[in-house]
Amino acid sequence: MDTERMTSVGSVRAFDADEGWGVIDGPDVPGGCWVHFSAIATAGFRELRPGQPVRFRAEAADQDGYAYRAVQVWSGNAEPPDPPPTHDDRSGGYHSRLTLTVDPPPSSDAPA
Repeated sequence: MDTERMTSVGSVRAFDADEGWGVIDGPDVPGGCWVHFSAIATAGFRELRPGQPVRFRAEAADQDGYAYRAVQVWSGNAEPPDPPPTHDDRSGGYHSRLTLTVDPPPSSDAPA
């Protein structure tokens, strides 16, 4: 299987929406293909249904006992554009900042 651009056809064996992963079966991925919700090309909540027909691209990988890992999964015939490359682990969609201010300890001269 060409791990870069080969499009495969398969069906969802199982998907656990709470854990965010599942398995796709297809002729090009003997033993099944592990899929994470982040590989699902759809808007909104990303999940798959058992028995759902899908198209996908996968790469050879040792992922939780599966020899293949999906890099992109979609329904329908139109292949979605490649996801943008990630340059680091930071997401542009979320930013958080925490500022702590500590009061000085009370002086020992203060009345109790």
